Amino acid sequence: MDRYYTFFNECGTDEAGRGCLAGPVTAAAVILPEGFHSTILNDSKLLSSKNRELLKPIIETQSLAYGVAHIYPVKIDEINILNASILAMHKAIDQLRQTPPHIVVDGNKFKPYKSIPHTCIVKGDSKYMNIAAASILAKTARDAYMERIHEECPMYNWKQNKGYPTKEHRAAIRKYGITKYHRKSFRLLPEQLTLDL
Repeated sequence: MDRYYTFFNECGTDEAGRGCLAGPVTAAAVILPEGFHSTILNDSKLLSSKNRELLKPIIETQSLAYGVAHIYPVKIDEINILNASILAMHKAIDQLRQTPPHIVVDGNKFKPYKSIPHTCIVKGDSKYMNIAAASILAKTARDAYMERIHEECPMYNWKQNKGYPTKEHRAAIRKYGITKYHRKSFRLLPEQLTLDL
């Protein structure tokens, strides 16, 4: 798969966990060196957990700079998930040890970061290597967080579902109620509609 770059040393950014019922939305920002190559790097959603964990230390050690940031449910409920996702990306970019000349963002929504120009790329995590790398770091960091809080609330099986709205997760919410890790602004238990067809 071809990987495109707009500017030398540009930053790619992406988020993970936007559609979850529990846990943070997590973003990463990555600047890769010129000539970086990986035969398995791709959108994190298309990779196995094993390959994501394999790529994580490679990206962390070979990147010129990277940052990862979580935005937690209280803030998500306060400012909404879109704004929380963008805030997470901004906070990840804050952590970079060099200032990129340009930012490429997965998706179609972003807010200007300082005075750095940016470009939104729909499905950018399957087109740009730096966005794909950011998607790996965001996903692995968020998964690790969900596995930690699973130990505190094992009945929701976050180790497996990572907070996504699975039938099992929603059944546990019905049975046990919600936790401080749930996003109260989300429809945690949608109404079940019966249609006469």
